[in-house]
Amino acid sequence: MSALRHRRHEAEPPTTDVAVGTTADEQEAARHGLVERFVDLGVRRASRADDLVHELRREDPELTPAALLQRLEKRYLRRAALLGAAVGSVATVPGVGTVSALGLTTVQTVAFLSASARYVMAVASVHGVAVDDLERRRTLLMAALLGEEGAEAISGQLGLGTLYWAKAAITKLPIGTVKAVNKALTRRLVRYGAARGGALVLGRLAPFGVGVVIGYTGTRRIARNVVEGTTDAFGPAPATFGDSL
Repeated sequence: MSALRHRRHEAEPPTTDVAVGTTADEQEAARHGLVERFVDLGVRRASRADDLVHELRREDPELTPAALLQRLEKRYLRRAALLGAAVGSVATVPGVGTVSALGLTTVQTVAFLSASARYVMAVASVHGVAVDDLERRRTLLMAALLGEEGAEAISGQLGLGTLYWAKAAITKLPIGTVKAVNKALTRRLVRYGAARGGALVLGRLAPFGVGVVIGYTGTRRIARNVVEGTTDAFGPAPATFGDSL
C-alpha cells in the first residue's frame, strides 16, 4: 500500500504555489524547485522519440531527413497550440471556467513540456544523436525552451566554438558538467518564466473567448521558440539517416 501511495505521489503534477511571507531567497529556491520538477516530469513522460520517427517513416518511406524534420515540427506546433487553446476555452465558462483553467494550466504545462521533450528527442534521433540519460535530456529540453538564449548560454559556459552545440558535445560531456549546465539553465528558465510565463497564463484565462485565441497563439509562440532552440542545437537536417533509423 505504501508503494502505491508513493507512485501516486510521483504522478501528481507539482503545485505552482509559492508560500506567502517567505524570504526572497526562499521564494527563489521554491521557483527553482518548481521548474526542476516540471522539467523532470516533462522528460519522464515523453514517449520514446525513436518510435515517433519510425512511425512517420513507415507512413511515408520516401521522406528525406529534411522533410521528416518539417513534419515533426508541424505536428509539435499543432499539439502545443491546441494545449493552449484548451485551457483558454475552459476559462470562458462562467463561474467555473477560471477555477478549472487554473488547475488545467499546471496539467497543461506538464503536457506541453512532454510534447516539447518528445519533439527535441525526435530531432536528435533524426540527427543520429542518441540521448539516453535523463540529465542530458533535461539539458536539451531546457536549452530548447530558452531558444537562442539557451544555445548562447551553453556555448558560453562550455567555451564551445561550434554553433550546433548539441550535435557536437551533448553525448561527450562528463555528467558532472551536464549537471552544472542544468543548474545554470534552471536559473535562466526561472527568469524567463517570470518575464513571459506569467503574462501568458493570464492571457489563457482571459474571459469571453479571448483566452482561446491568446492561449492558442501564445503557446504556439513558445513552441516556435523551442523549434528555434532545437535548430540552434542540432543545425540543418542531415543528408541521410543514420544506421539506427
